[in-house]
Amino acid sequence: MNLTSGAGVNFIHELVSKNIMSDTAQIILCPSFTGIIPAVKAAQDSTIEIGAQNVYFESSGAYTGEVSTAMLKEAGCQWVILGHSERRHIFKENDQTIAKKIQRALQDDLKIILCVGETLEQREAGQTDALLKSQLESAFEDMSEIPNKGFCIAYEPVWAIGTGRTATPEQAGGAHGLIRDILNDMSLPGNAVPLLYGGSVNPENAKELLITDGIDGFLIGGASLKCETFCQIYEQFKS
Repeated sequence: MNLTSGAGVNFIHELVSKNIMSDTAQIILCPSFTGIIPAVKAAQDSTIEIGAQNVYFESSGAYTGEVSTAMLKEAGCQWVILGHSERRHIFKENDQTIAKKIQRALQDDLKIILCVGETLEQREAGQTDALLKSQLESAFEDMSEIPNKGFCIAYEPVWAIGTGRTATPEQAGGAHGLIRDILNDMSLPGNAVPLLYGGSVNPENAKELLITDGIDGFLIGGASLKCETFCQIYEQFKS
């Protein structure tokens, strides 16, 4: 819940004006609902794709305050973030709710960024492996395949989001390897799904994380609110 529609448009115009985008790294921006249509218009002559931060699992009905996949697509959205830690922990979304959202988004041809990750208490209790397994098994319980394109999984350790703490490359790489193993054990293409790291990514730690085996990209939080820091991170994908 950051940046007004106007601020989001200014961000995109500034980003495009820097002329730094390349084929080596895709940019997906996910503004708040009110900023989606202006963002789509601002990005229309660029390679930037626009996504939403959430969606509901019903196509329509008496669900005051919710937004459907059809509404997102009409606005120009191509992507949607599902299962973000703030949706899970602040708004109490459980694995079953998230699984229904995944099914709806896939059915209606929206690309998905699925977030998984553990709290500090869960990590210190040695529950990281079991939690990731539970989150992924629930998400893909009724699926025999994952789309070859348009599906990413973001590992976001909750204890490293907005805290200034970052998982070490070993911790992040280990979690990403575990996610791939869990998917493979479910007969899903664990090695083919892009895995993103999200957890206080900034220009100072991006390079070290990026060269870590198994990390394909980032789900950037606070550092994405300023074009300068976002571009500093993006440039490291090109070096």
